[in-house]
Amino acid sequence: MNYQFLVETFFVALSGVPIALLVTIVAMLVALPLGFLLALTRINKIPVIHHIAKIYVSFVRGTPIIIQIFIIYSSIPLLLKMIFEKYNIAYDIYKINPIWYAFIVFAFSTTAILVEVFRSALSTIEKGQLEAAHAVGLTTFQAYRRIIIPQALVVAMPNICTATVNLIKATSLGYAMSLPEITLKAKVAANVGYNYVEAYIDIFIVYLILCSTVEYIFKRYEKHLSKFKVAKV
Repeated sequence: MNYQFLVETFFVALSGVPIALLVTIVAMLVALPLGFLLALTRINKIPVIHHIAKIYVSFVRGTPIIIQIFIIYSSIPLLLKMIFEKYNIAYDIYKINPIWYAFIVFAFSTTAILVEVFRSALSTIEKGQLEAAHAVGLTTFQAYRRIIIPQALVVAMPNICTATVNLIKATSLGYAMSLPEITLKAKVAANVGYNYVEAYIDIFIVYLILCSTVEYIFKRYEKHLSKFKVAKV
């Protein structure tokens, strides 16, 4: 065991944390509203959209994320190339920063997970609360913002936390897109002296610290949301 390499590479792996967090934050910012809206289409059984959302969720849940990465990372450049050639746009699509593909892949995957999270959370809210809100003059949007969503978040927050932690861990697959995140940086450092065991230990430690910190933040926020819990008689 090369302990000097272990210590040095820990900080190399640590330098990939900002990229992992950026991908996670952007993916969640896209996935949260989309997941909520698609959950509403499934609960209200909106024609066509309801079935499309159901197929989409089944596809994502039934396929490994690494396969989704390969499909999207391979197909988007080809699609863009066809479009650019058709409209005579002079741009080398292969110069696009891989982080943009990471945003698309992980937002695509996380949205499907959050659809089911929000669908199960919203199903715990009594329909009478929305009707009561309408009775006192609130619009549907106001009712959801002030009454429905706060209560649904209380139920959904543990699963949102799990989805976020899983997303952070999934960013380790960004190496397949040449994304300079935690895993790729540590593996590149290990290539020189074949110190892969030390590199993987560093990756393990960095992700453990990162995920534990995120879980702690969510636990604190869950306590804040506990005031929205409705006491059951």
